[in-house]
Amino acid sequence: MTAERIVRIVAGFFILFSVSLGVEGSPLFVSKNFLWFTVFVGLNLFQSGFTNICPLSSILTKFGIKEGSCQR
Repeated sequence: MTAERIVRIVAGFFILFSVSLGVEGSPLFVSKNFLWFTVFVGLNLFQSGFTNICPLSSILTKFGIKEGSCQR
């Protein structure tokens, strides 16, 4: 598995998890403030699309996970 793929999986999980904790209708609701974490993840994805800088990707490559691309 490549670093890019792991970043997408982690970002998707964080968004789904923070929305489930932040939306009042969810059975996992804790506080609306968890929606700020969703905003943070979205902004980080947005900026990495323009700058190609992703902190998680940098950490993963330092642990020896190859960068790779999602193209087959």
